[in-house]
Formats: sequence, structure tokens, C-alpha cells
Amino acid sequence: MSRVNFGAKPNMYPLPVLIIATYDKDGNPDAMNAAWGVVTDFNEISISMGDHKTTDNLAATGAFTVSMATEDTVVGCDYVGIESGRKVPDKFARAGFHATKSEFVNAPLIDELPMALECKVKSFDNGILVGEIVNVCADESVLTDGKIDPKKLKPIAFDPVNNTYLAMGDKVGDAFGSGKSLK
Repeated sequence: MSRVNFGAKPNMYPLPVLIIATYDKDGNPDAMNAAWGVVTDFNEISISMGDHKTTDNLAATGAFTVSMATEDTVVGCDYVGIESGRKVPDKFARAGFHATKSEFVNAPLIDELPMALECKVKSFDNGILVGEIVNVCADESVLTDGKIDPKKLKPIAFDPVNNTYLAMGDKVGDAFGSGKSLK
């Protein structure tokens, strides 16, 4: 194998396209697109983010939801990543989004995004948001046998090298099972 060096770059695959939704101090919904996020424990998520209207909202409410962008919502999900809520107060509506208040945290669920993590802010330091996952909810339309079905959810990933969004692929193995053949 012959390798090519690219230097220090954020070239990880796949990067989930996460849509963070919050309410502002007046109760208006807002959303932003973030790709640098990861589940860091069974009930914890960490997201790297800069200074945004969302960070103001997090400080005001202490809560947020995280949804995965989907193939069907790529335009609206991309829009909330390229437009500032500080400049465009109705950014949420312009993206084509509608909100339903979470029953677990003071944050909106985005009706058009069928799965969400409902979170409380644990900390926000040095650009790293850490949230406690209080609940995960999903629309029945993306369930198969009572479980979230990625084929129905159709989440997308961000390609940081080519600045594109990618559809998720097919199953290639069983986690905690495929490697058993080497035991």
C-alpha cells in the first residue's frame, strides 16, 4: 500500500450531519448544522461548535435537541448551517421546519426530522458542548420491529474533503458478531 500524506485535517468518515435545535429567550425555535459531534457515553453527546445564536440559546435555556439530517431534508439542513440566526431571525421557518416542544427538555423537536436526542446542557467550555441525553425519540415511520431502521431514517453524512453530503450505505456486517470468526 502506498500512502499519501495530507497533513492535519478533519478527514474523518462518516461525519454525521447533526441539527441542533434550541429555543431563544423569547421561545422562538432556532436550528444550526454541526458535523463535529459524537456520543461519548450511553447518555452523553459532545459537539464542537463556535459562537452562534445557538450558543446564546443554550446559555439561556440549558437544553437542546439533536436530530440527524436526512436525504429528504438536505436543503433545509444545509441552509441552517450557512445562515446565521443572529442575522435571519426566521431562519428556522425559512428552512421549512416546524417545531413541537419536547416533553422532556425545554427545546424544540423538528417535525421534519424523524429522530432526535433530547438533551440537557452539562457543560459548554472551550467550544465543546456536552449534553446529557435525557430521551431519544423517533417517528413510527422510521421504525422496524420497534427499532430505528437506518434504511427508513435515511441519515446523511458530511464529507469534509469534498464538501458534500453522502447517503448511508448498505449493511456490511454485524457489530460484535462479524469478528467472532477470528476467535
